[in-house]
Amino acid sequence: MYFKVTLVSKGKRSNHVVEASNKREAALRAKKEVPNANVVGTSEVAAPVGETFSKMMKDFSKMSKGKISIDQKISTIRQIAVMTDAGIAIHDTLEDVAENVENKRLKEIYHTISSDINAGKSMSDAIVPYTDDFGHVAIAMTRLGESTGNFPESYHKLADILENIRDNVAKFKKAIRYPLITLTAMAIAFTILIMVVVPKFRDIFEKFNTELPVPTKILLAIEWALTNYGLYILIGLIAAIYLLIFTYKNNKAFKYKVDTLLVNPKFYLINKVIFLSTMHKYTLVFGELVKSGIPVSEALETAVGMVDNLYIKDKLLTVNANIGRGLSLAESFDQTGLFENMLLQMIKAGEASGQLDSMLGKVTDYYDMRFQDIIDNLSTYIEPIMMFFIAGLVLLMALGIFLPMWDLGSAVKNG
Repeated sequence: MYFKVTLVSKGKRSNHVVEASNKREAALRAKKEVPNANVVGTSEVAAPVGETFSKMMKDFSKMSKGKISIDQKISTIRQIAVMTDAGIAIHDTLEDVAENVENKRLKEIYHTISSDINAGKSMSDAIVPYTDDFGHVAIAMTRLGESTGNFPESYHKLADILENIRDNVAKFKKAIRYPLITLTAMAIAFTILIMVVVPKFRDIFEKFNTELPVPTKILLAIEWALTNYGLYILIGLIAAIYLLIFTYKNNKAFKYKVDTLLVNPKFYLINKVIFLSTMHKYTLVFGELVKSGIPVSEALETAVGMVDNLYIKDKLLTVNANIGRGLSLAESFDQTGLFENMLLQMIKAGEASGQLDSMLGKVTDYYDMRFQDIIDNLSTYIEPIMMFFIAGLVLLMALGIFLPMWDLGSAVKNG
């Protein structure tokens, strides 16, 4: 986030815009610029225009080098695990992977990491700058491999985690594809009818001096807008979608509001899909890290880094703090309000029996089962919405064309 920090030094007031995660950090960064100044005010502000433009340019630069797909990441991680397991040095392994990978961005990253390792850095330190590309779990598993001395096993486990996440995302996309294609086809068909059929009826309606029904006026207005400003509407729609996505990615306050809305119980179906997929990913990563021997506090910190929804993430961030205050893991999870009582009892039993990793596996299976159930029946859940949407378009078209025809007789008499 960006903050405007007001400083007073030697009787002079100055404002400094700095990027930070909170007000305290912003004040400290601003004081570094003016060491002897006093902070008199700190407030959150929008990102500077120059910074926003710079981020847009970085996005375009990344796009030009090719987006890194999760399949490409899994493939290279598997290669690293196999080659290091065969006794090949990590530097030589990374160079070989970089030479063979097709993605330009990934090739550049592995070459840089290899150079950093050759310069004396550890693998975990070299990969940290690419957290946005690989994710927090990759950093954690890299550190685990270095600390245990079993790097290949850690990277095999990392690939397994990423494959599980990829499979769920792929299944969701496959389930949503049919409804999206159907709705898109209907929208295109409706647009073609508006552009081809309505103009012919417009000529008929204009010959009669009569008040047109509301549905007809709506159709005529849509046809007029598409005919005269269709290209501008299309460009504006594309620009609006891009701006919305860019703002969502780069404005934390806006993203938080959208994420809160998406998990609201009133947001039919989508709230369950997002909540269950997020909690499944969180408990999956947390459970696997605990099973691998990573301390609970570090595993929690890494797992929460995998959560994309800021509303859920904000609640899960309190877990570590509550554990630090002396609460158990089950009590800390209870404080978030995200876990069902049955799951809390399972985690509590796992803590008491020393089988936390096993119980977390069962919790993960529970979320996965519910998520899979929604995905498998997604078409059934979405069908009523699709029928309502299609019926609305057909009704508007029918009423818009036939209502004036019913009044045509009286219109002729008045003429």
